[in-house]
Amino acid sequence: MEFNFGLIAQSFPLLLAGAVVTIQITALSVGFGLLIGMFAGMGRISKLWFVRFISTVYVDFIRGTPLLVQIFLIYFALPMIVGTRINPFVAAITACSINSGAYIAEIFRAGIQSIDKGQMEAGRSLGMSWGQTMYYVILPQAFKRIIPPLGNEFIAMLKDSSLVSVIGFEELTRRGQLIIARTYGAFEIWMTVAVIYLVMTLTISRLVDYLERRYKIDDKH
Repeated sequence: MEFNFGLIAQSFPLLLAGAVVTIQITALSVGFGLLIGMFAGMGRISKLWFVRFISTVYVDFIRGTPLLVQIFLIYFALPMIVGTRINPFVAAITACSINSGAYIAEIFRAGIQSIDKGQMEAGRSLGMSWGQTMYYVILPQAFKRIIPPLGNEFIAMLKDSSLVSVIGFEELTRRGQLIIARTYGAFEIWMTVAVIYLVMTLTISRLVDYLERRYKIDDKH
């Protein structure tokens, strides 16, 4: 069997366009997941029991069920309740954001709890409210500590976003499937898809390493 480089060259623009869509899905999902996770993470350590309960149920349910099932629930089951079909892009972003938010919630919770309790007491003693102390004192310090796990979550979501191909959304993996169905060049296309994913994940890893080093340097000044 000969390796068909011509097929790769011909298919690369389509796969690259799919990679751009994959990055868009990942960036939007992790972006919304940051908002969800920040509030859910603070809810996990709230003094109000019902806030802790709701946050814990959300985190445990999402982390305890596969993303694929969550995508099916959003795309196939939810329309039966709301009575209207959901756009595949909206369904993909919603499912991935909710999934990412649960993992980021635990990242935020661990980051917040890693900050010395004296920081909160110092902020309160200066007349700031709990929310102000959290926003101006605790979260900025916690954010520096959670950069590595946030980077890992971004990489994980980048790879897991391939699951949205099951609802027909044409990201990188789906583009590869469509090309293979037309050309039967499974080995060449899947190898190219794998290399594109590898390049994207390595790029993100290097960016996270740079941000981590930069914040460490800033802390020394």
